[in-house]
Amino acid sequence: MSNCHILVTGGAGFIGSHLVDSLLDDHYRVTVIDNFDSYYSKQIKMRNIQAHLRRSNYRFYESDICNENDMNEIFKTEKPDIVVHLAAKAGVRPSVDNPLSYMTANVTGTANILNCSRKNGVRRVIFGSSSSVYGLNSKVPFSERDPILSPASPYGATKIAGEALCHSYSNCYGLPIVALRFFTVYGPRQRPDLAIHKFSRHILQGIPIPLYGNGETSRDYTFVSDIVTGIRLAIEHEWQGYDVFNLGNDKPVKLIDLVRSLERALNKKATIEWHEDQIGDVPITWADLSKSEKILGYRPKIGLEKGLELFAEWIRKYEFNE
Repeated sequence: MSNCHILVTGGAGFIGSHLVDSLLDDHYRVTVIDNFDSYYSKQIKMRNIQAHLRRSNYRFYESDICNENDMNEIFKTEKPDIVVHLAAKAGVRPSVDNPLSYMTANVTGTANILNCSRKNGVRRVIFGSSSSVYGLNSKVPFSERDPILSPASPYGATKIAGEALCHSYSNCYGLPIVALRFFTVYGPRQRPDLAIHKFSRHILQGIPIPLYGNGETSRDYTFVSDIVTGIRLAIEHEWQGYDVFNLGNDKPVKLIDLVRSLERALNKKATIEWHEDQIGDVPITWADLSKSEKILGYRPKIGLEKGLELFAEWIRKYEFNE
């Protein structure tokens, strides 16, 4: 399959750039679309793709997935075989403050990508979804069979809408589509606003870290290389119709335990500043991986302690020049 052409939306971002690393190394032809959303510095994303730009099997378009004319032109020109749609406005808490921008990017943008895929002979689409679709689901671990009608945030609602669009396009147009629900991804290049990155930066700078609630909320932290492995497995599988899979670590960790693990990885104590619960947060995320293991052969390999060691090594080098 390495001679096929893969288009990755959001390919300059955290997960996307790691996926592109993997695809380029295996000699896939890769086209990336990214709009360098101002949510965080363009310079960070430029650093992510610096090495990619030197590769002969790579092409980059700076464009917005919501721009219908641009998307039509890119798909018409590039004619990709497979689309991995990772571009989105991410983040639960910011979506509470600015929900309409999330609707535009995550729903209209997804519809644009699906429509272009349908019209230009794309063989299959991989949609980057989120554990946020499970929302306030009280039954754990979260299974793909569970209902997803109780989102806790606008972000979660837009990801549910994206999955619904994928299902409808597969049903109406026969486009094979797989939705992958990512669970709290972390690792080198992680967005600077996300907990592990923000906490690490604050600990190293001696700044108090903000913790919300009582520290008992749990997340299924998943190292980025395991997520990339899951995406690659989905890319390389021959699909018919529509399906959905969890990509997580199957080991939820309490927030306060995460902080203690970070302290060990960074070899420095944290100062904690406690705050009330935030709107949109959920008490736990936890991936049931039985379906992903059985059908995709997905098995995460990086535990939290090892993953945090790798992240600590990266942040010291790239942000603190140590």
